[in-house]
Amino acid sequence: MATWNSRGLRGSTLEEMINRTSEQYESKGLALVQKIPTPITPIKIDKENRHITLAYFDKISTVDYIGAVQGIPVCFDAKECNVDTFPLQNVHEHQMKFMEKFESQGGIAFLLIYYTGRNELYYMRFEEIQRFWNRMEEGGRKSFRYEELNPEFFLKTANGVMVPYLDGIQKDLEVRD
Repeated sequence: MATWNSRGLRGSTLEEMINRTSEQYESKGLALVQKIPTPITPIKIDKENRHITLAYFDKISTVDYIGAVQGIPVCFDAKECNVDTFPLQNVHEHQMKFMEKFESQGGIAFLLIYYTGRNELYYMRFEEIQRFWNRMEEGGRKSFRYEELNPEFFLKTANGVMVPYLDGIQKDLEVRD
């Protein structure tokens, strides 16, 4: 299971670790994956410190990251969960639709879920999140439990890579064949 020597990932720390991992992968020529900025319109700006203090979202965003791994298009979203039950309300319908279209074009879509209480990172294939989503839409649970996850898709840190999502993509490709 993934382990980090920290006080736990909080807020944008997971995204920062993904960004660093993506930089490592890019420098080794393994992947080109970038964070997609969320489009906002500033309302108030602290001119002295040059900080936006109030803004609104221009439009709905798609996913957090998009890029290519060895010629394969990839997109994914980063999510954190501090309990063993993940609420599906944390994934938006427009994200599900985008990932579905992305996969239909030959790409790989997935979620990276960090279980903060367990200090574990999970690679969730689009097919898996879609199964939970469909169950919810058919009147079933509006969440999924940690126990329902495939143990093979928990990511283990190695070789200084904080969020080894390429390992998840490799396993994802193997089960698709």
